[in-house]
Amino acid sequence: MNSPPAQRASEGLTPERAKDPTLAVVTAFLALFSIVGVATYGLPFFYDFFVRELGWSRQQVTSGNAYSKLLVGPIFGFAAGVIIDRFGPRRLMLAGILMAGLALVGLGEVHGLGAFYFFYLLNALGYVCGGPLPNQVMLSGWFDAARGRAMGIAYLGIGVGGALVPLVANALTQALGWRGALRALGVAMIAIAFPAAFFVREPPTAASAAAARAPLAPVFRQPAFYFLALASICSIGAVGGTMQNLKLYLSLDRGLTQGQAARILSLILVGSIVGRLLMGWLADRWPKKQVMLLIYAIVAATIPLLAFSPTLGMLQVAALLFGVGLGGDYMIIPLMAAELFGLRVLGRVMGIVLTADSVSESVVPMAVATLRDRLTSYRPGFLFLIGLAALGAVGVAFLPRRSRPE
Repeated sequence: MNSPPAQRASEGLTPERAKDPTLAVVTAFLALFSIVGVATYGLPFFYDFFVRELGWSRQQVTSGNAYSKLLVGPIFGFAAGVIIDRFGPRRLMLAGILMAGLALVGLGEVHGLGAFYFFYLLNALGYVCGGPLPNQVMLSGWFDAARGRAMGIAYLGIGVGGALVPLVANALTQALGWRGALRALGVAMIAIAFPAAFFVREPPTAASAAAARAPLAPVFRQPAFYFLALASICSIGAVGGTMQNLKLYLSLDRGLTQGQAARILSLILVGSIVGRLLMGWLADRWPKKQVMLLIYAIVAATIPLLAFSPTLGMLQVAALLFGVGLGGDYMIIPLMAAELFGLRVLGRVMGIVLTADSVSESVVPMAVATLRDRLTSYRPGFLFLIGLAALGAVGVAFLPRRSRPE
């Protein structure tokens, strides 16, 4: 996993710091386990409880994610990228872990929409500050030749967290009630992720990038930037729209029990573990454009299987296959951006791309839920998601074949 000795020496790593890249992978794994695996993929498990107990509509329970990311993403996304490029990712990550954990504790206490939106806003801030963005930059700074493998292992945290949280949340709900389950998950997130983030060091590239920041204007003049953004926006929107509505669809529309729905959600994240390992391995061996196209094609092909499988057995197979595509989706974007534009602008470029992604990831799920409320069927919404995923694959097809030097 570590860089070869010659490479470590060229990057200024002393023998005492030889374990730092491994700690960076562990830190990223635990942070993504908590902030994305538990919070992002865990919260939709509780949506039907808000509908049943508080009488809210599907549009209302998905609007917390939507409004918070619409507000936080454009305001803080690019700013977070600038901070990371200038100071490194570690301090921002610590703040993000605390905010995301406290958000779940707070959501366990809400009875009205005002508090619901406030804690979802805190959760979105935690995601921006402690989620994919700082972890992507940290790993890109510590690794070069093995970057795809390092990113794949770290991103397993999302799959492991997302696979466990429906089962754990179901067990906690039976023992503590759904409110107690949310509080327990929030505390666990902080306990799991904060210690490693406290001890990890900034990557050696952080200081050099801060000292020699490259301008962004040349990036904006490249068509590749806009094709990458289009592909990312569409695929992340399709994945987010599916995952944010799936528990509602399975539980309220298809009548699955809580245990059956939890197992479907868990299977998706089990599949994502395979997807992250496989795509990370491929990204170090194949052109990253080909890997990205494969990931996006899998997402586009499996959403209809997930939405329209007539039997529980077929639904489980579809969930596993969809998870394979989901596993590589978030991971491949920073790898492609680093290859196209270099490390000195990676924080700012990913700040912009992830800001756009957050808008898509917020608007699309609420749009699908609104269609369901108005048309009494999820079919139009799922058809929209299929088209969106296909458009993302088209965007990837227009990316350049050759990479630029870092």
